[in-house]
Amino acid sequence: MMPQRNIRPQVTLRALEPEDLELVYQIENDRENWREGVTNVPYSRYALRQFIADSTCDIYRDGQVRLVVQDGQQPVGFADLVNFSPTHLRAELGLIIFPSHRHRGYATAALQAMRHYAHTVLHLHQLYSIVGKSNEYSLRMFRALGLQPEATLCDWLFDGHGYQDALLVRIPLGD
Repeated sequence: MMPQRNIRPQVTLRALEPEDLELVYQIENDRENWREGVTNVPYSRYALRQFIADSTCDIYRDGQVRLVVQDGQQPVGFADLVNFSPTHLRAELGLIIFPSHRHRGYATAALQAMRHYAHTVLHLHQLYSIVGKSNEYSLRMFRALGLQPEATLCDWLFDGHGYQDALLVRIPLGD
């Protein structure tokens, strides 16, 4: 029997649809996700429904964009571009893969899809991610792609009990 090779899944990116409301609600209100991001309050379905309805998927108008990461027709996560700077043509990348789809290569595939989208569609110069120093899964993914943390942000993330350092990972685009 031949050993199986680790083949990265093929993913697509698409805009949020009203039908994604429950997925967004679950992710945004999962307190485990709050320690890696900037959210620390629950969101109502009403507020999230408005967010989806008001989104133009135009980073220049909204200042951000959230895309659904899909494998075929199956949503497996979200990819966000936030803190967009039209002057410097950069944005912060956030990825979250749903717990039932983790450790299967979806984050790497989503990162590569977002790099392509940011470069060829949005014409950005670079992306960056801010990763908690204890987030070994994300740091391992970045390092496997040849991306090393370039700066330490001291006491950057508060987890409800104390502060932890975060690492800034620059994600160059293009050649």
